[in-house]
Amino acid sequence: MVWRETAFASRLGLRLPIVQAPMAGGPSTPELAVAVSNAGGLGSIAGAMLPPDDLRGMIRQVRAATDAPFAVNLFAPLPAPSSRGVEQWSRLTGVSRPAPTVPRFADQLAVVVAERVPVFTFTFGIPALTGFEGLTMGTATSVAEAVALERAGVDVVVAQGYEAGGHRGTFLEPVDRSLIGTLVLVPRVVDAVSVPVVAAGGIMDGRAIAAALALGAQAVQLGTAFLNCPEAGTNPAHRRALEQDTTVTRVLTGRHARAVHTPLVDRLERSGLEPPDYPLPRSLSPEPPMLVGQGGPMARSVPAAELLATLEAETDAAVARLA
Repeated sequence: MVWRETAFASRLGLRLPIVQAPMAGGPSTPELAVAVSNAGGLGSIAGAMLPPDDLRGMIRQVRAATDAPFAVNLFAPLPAPSSRGVEQWSRLTGVSRPAPTVPRFADQLAVVVAERVPVFTFTFGIPALTGFEGLTMGTATSVAEAVALERAGVDVVVAQGYEAGGHRGTFLEPVDRSLIGTLVLVPRVVDAVSVPVVAAGGIMDGRAIAAALALGAQAVQLGTAFLNCPEAGTNPAHRRALEQDTTVTRVLTGRHARAVHTPLVDRLERSGLEPPDYPLPRSLSPEPPMLVGQGGPMARSVPAAELLATLEAETDAAVARLA
């Protein structure tokens, strides 16, 4: 079928134009990346929170289990967090822990370059890409960000709609000016850039894949859809919470992210206190953030390979109905 044979998929040798989103903090595992890549999609390693040695080990673990392409994701360099507001926030949450050690982006990128990773993806900005020879993919939440990525020489733009779970990739504008739904963002980005566009946000089944491709995307990126797969490292509480409402908030990590709307989120937001800098609130929380997209209730509890096969069949059916 033609929908499988996009330029993006052909360039990487993918059977399916489906990318498994990197989900830092536990859900993304080497087993999940391998299962997705072996099933014809593009599996991803969420390397943003990993020290260089751990990142290297995970890359080698994936490479040992698949000959297919895979991606590694990092966060573009951010300013070092200050201690502003940490004591007040700690009193509010009742948790006191040492500030986490944040890996240096330059050290992480050196691993990505040395290991000759096929695809390097990033969010929160446009990092220096010196030395990397594979395919680069950057996250945009607005047309302006997509244009900036293309001008910087990035190969592929991931258009992250408002529905997406996890951190907002916004880096040029205030977050409240870049909360654009996938259905609107994708065609606008496709019209604004000449590089391939990957649609992300709220894509949970074949109907949404067909819709994203019809809007001009050359691939789709799914994260929440994989949270219930057995290969994912999603903890049991997180899996149980997929049916709940979500909200975009800064109080869980210090940066805006879509997560389950829990009583803790309500309490922290009602306090009126400004959260400490990213990523300090995460270590000062009595519970880990449960990052989930708006499609959480549609997540299926099946192995990743079975999920991809189902998505493929559903997309075939959707395309056939449109034809």
